[in-house]
Amino acid sequence: MNVPQSGKIICAGLGPGDPELMSVKSWRALQGATHVAYFRKAGRAGQARAIVEGLLPAGVTEYPMEYPVTTEIHFSDPEYNRQLAAFYDQWADTLAEIAATQTVVVLCEGDPFLYGSFMHLHTRLEGRAEVEIIPGITGMSGCWTATGQPITWGDDVLTVAMATLSEDELTQRIRQTDALVVMKIGRNLPKLRRALEAAGRLQDAWLVERGTMPAQTVQKLTDVDGEVPYFSIVILHGEGRRP
Repeated sequence: MNVPQSGKIICAGLGPGDPELMSVKSWRALQGATHVAYFRKAGRAGQARAIVEGLLPAGVTEYPMEYPVTTEIHFSDPEYNRQLAAFYDQWADTLAEIAATQTVVVLCEGDPFLYGSFMHLHTRLEGRAEVEIIPGITGMSGCWTATGQPITWGDDVLTVAMATLSEDELTQRIRQTDALVVMKIGRNLPKLRRALEAAGRLQDAWLVERGTMPAQTVQKLTDVDGEVPYFSIVILHGEGRRP
């Protein structure tokens, strides 16, 4: 005899970083939470957890989901995929077990379904637990708004690319689009610079670090020296039918 499930998993999109940009629905999920899970790098507080600092109810049980590897091993290495697959398997089991009797809120910066880590849990939880997704303002939206310029006009085509792509692929994508968002910068910045220059768009590029957060910086990419965080975003604005 099957016992009806009385809990569920709520993945709450928290927006780009400023807690005031969180949706009312995500805020309400937090206020009623008794169990909260969030991703983080080992030894770090976690960006999603930092967003909700001071907003969680007293007595909430927290589940930090610490990645076994981030940038220490290249993502093309089979060991990288093996370790992360085991990590997601383990946490899917844990969350499904909690959700059998209680509701657990999983925190996700930005929007859960746009390059979010929760997607790996979502596929593993299908058919095992009730899952509710609360969308959020994307990190890229917060970043292009920080530049003070519209990202697209009229018929502009917007491309979202990862700086982890090859230099040739990046150059091709930049040449073929009107507006561009490039994520996962970090050590990939020199390669991205070369691709932007080859495509004739380097002078148009902006770099936004920690968009909407207290330490936010917005600079023309040509003015940036040295290293930048992995979670920086490079922006190219479209022109379209701009008056």
